[in-house]
Amino acid sequence: MQIGTEKFIMKRQIQVRKSAISFYELVFLSPIVRSSRSFFVVSFRNLYKKLMLLVYNENNDESLKGCVEMNLFFKKSVQYFYRSPILFTMLVSFFSSLLAGLLSSVISTMQNPSDFSFEIVGSVMFFATSFILPVVLTIENIIFLFTKPKSDTLKRAIKRWEIAALMVGAFFSIIYLSFSTILLEDWHVQLYNNQLHSPIATDSFLTIGGIALVATFGYFILRFIPLQKLPPLFAVLCMSALYLGIPLASLWCIQILNLFDFRMVLLSLLPFNCILIAIRTIRDVVQQQVGIPSDTQKPLLRLLQNTANWPWLAFLAAIPLLGIIVAVLLLFGQEPDRFIKAWTETADWNMSQKIAPQNIIKDEHYLCTVAAGGHQKIVKPIRTGKRHGHEVIVNRQLSIANAFEQLLEERLPRFHRVVRKTYDQLGYPIARHIKSPYLADIIYFIMKPLEWIFLLTLYLFDVKPENRIAVQYPHSDPNLFHEGNEK
Repeated sequence: MQIGTEKFIMKRQIQVRKSAISFYELVFLSPIVRSSRSFFVVSFRNLYKKLMLLVYNENNDESLKGCVEMNLFFKKSVQYFYRSPILFTMLVSFFSSLLAGLLSSVISTMQNPSDFSFEIVGSVMFFATSFILPVVLTIENIIFLFTKPKSDTLKRAIKRWEIAALMVGAFFSIIYLSFSTILLEDWHVQLYNNQLHSPIATDSFLTIGGIALVATFGYFILRFIPLQKLPPLFAVLCMSALYLGIPLASLWCIQILNLFDFRMVLLSLLPFNCILIAIRTIRDVVQQQVGIPSDTQKPLLRLLQNTANWPWLAFLAAIPLLGIIVAVLLLFGQEPDRFIKAWTETADWNMSQKIAPQNIIKDEHYLCTVAAGGHQKIVKPIRTGKRHGHEVIVNRQLSIANAFEQLLEERLPRFHRVVRKTYDQLGYPIARHIKSPYLADIIYFIMKPLEWIFLLTLYLFDVKPENRIAVQYPHSDPNLFHEGNEK
């Protein structure tokens, strides 16, 4: 058993040496991480030696058997993954989400045994999948960056996985944005509650989109067309396009990243994965050989025949390529410095240099208050007022409705309590779902007949009805006035 253990350790050490060499080649050929190659290789080798000494003990047969079985399990998992990487990723995410759903159900059942239901498990699985699947794809992407496929079949499998990962990432990014409070509005636009302005200036969408499109084009050319069919200088320009896409994705991550806000972390996953895919594409291109340089060739051709020269040539070519893109965008009215202003002429974000107007607090529990947030030409706001220390939009309909309720509370307090309770039960569920200004306009017109009834009642039973209407939601301390209950 001792001899068998020593052979197994020696075999594993040889495999680690090969992995370390492959890892060294990766970081040596990639100019982005070249400065840290020695640190990672040495750390990886030392860590592996320590684990081997701790796990493989000559007198511990059970430990050896368990490690061998674990090694076989991981080998089979890798084989299944390369055979069908998309299905494997989906299964891992599904079972992880199922485990999360079962754990949440067990925890809720321990607290209250009557709370168990399959609906809880299903809902938790649904939300967990939307978080776990992008994270699993990101982890796999990081692993691919430090591994080298040994056959064309594995290379094709990784390419299929990349396309699927980009599609899934784009889909979930759209979902995250739709559920976020980010609006495509510039920094000077008045927003409400916890809404956020656009992280990219809307005037710069064409510039950012143009650079992203060129980088995407360069990726597909280098990734899916054999280098033998590409002119060498054109391939270098495609690599330059990737060099332009990497800082673009990095700036997006820097702009929105907030480690204390999980939503922003999720929105950073897609550009982060794009950076990893771009680096891996450059690495795979450099490791190929398109021709054999000879002394009889022209110096420029001999330089381009060696793919190891492409990274620094692409870096030099990125500057004129960016100039060409800027020149083309000038024809569409884009300024030369629009790429910088795209991030700085914003508010609410990490690189923002503009100060946006303070958000107005809009109470979404009350129909008239929600209706006041419609389009200005329709709802006709007259001023802002104070409610609970926050600014709200006030129009005449809202003032009349609140004045009527104040009068009702003074004259018929018992009847007012019944009306208030009924309204809270019916009005709250409706008002919470009104997010669009168009829906607010519709509510404004629906409430118009009630507004006329309220106004008629005020003129019938109040000595100074317009004074009562005017003092609703004052700018000064609301404690100086009796606002009554809000409408």
